[in-house]
Amino acid sequence: MAGKKNVLSMSADKTTPVITIDGPSGSGKGTISRSIAAQLDFHFLDSGSLYRAVALASINRRLAADDIAALAQLAATVPVQFETGESGEARVLLGGQDVSRELRQEEVGDRASRVAVHAAVRDALLDRQRRWRQPPGLVADGRDMGTVVFANANLKIFLTASAEIRAQRRYKQLIEKGISANIEGLLEDIRERDRRDTDRAVAALKPAPDAVTIDSSALTIEQVVTKVLDLSKHRL
Repeated sequence: MAGKKNVLSMSADKTTPVITIDGPSGSGKGTISRSIAAQLDFHFLDSGSLYRAVALASINRRLAADDIAALAQLAATVPVQFETGESGEARVLLGGQDVSRELRQEEVGDRASRVAVHAAVRDALLDRQRRWRQPPGLVADGRDMGTVVFANANLKIFLTASAEIRAQRRYKQLIEKGISANIEGLLEDIRERDRRDTDRAVAALKPAPDAVTIDSSALTIEQVVTKVLDLSKHRL
């Protein structure tokens, strides 16, 4: 979410190295991307947080999920800021309020997936995402980082895991945060979200032709991080 800096320039540096990590919900891309960015001292972009912020704002403003014009306008103007807390955790501010916890709610995640299918919304957020590309480098995670947003990235990873494993991970995360959850419902939601992300007409979830696919189902976070860092030695 937050980069190593909180203030970004108005334009991206197209020569700065970029690592993209795309994949479905629950594949671990956020945790892994954040770890890699920290070890390389790169900026970190969690593109999903931008979409979730738009989704949360749309819920708060009672906008319909199919009101494309209003959603695109919201995406272009929504006051989102990224900070690093005192203990090093990434925080998201919406209109100056810390909404990091609210963004992880299932209702917000589901709305974000529905909002993201609209080309006008994705276009509105495209430039905002590309501005994270600042020296010394960027690690960007999402669903279309390597295929659309940073199509010329130095290293592209497509991180996946079985739906069952992803549901278990999500359930554990929610329970640890004190949020009630039902694993059967989470599994159903993940499968439906996968279908929407894969089948959407614009920026569908898929590996870039030059991406390296890593299945994290049977791997620890540390093992995946090591794989990506080893690959980065030859690409950056």
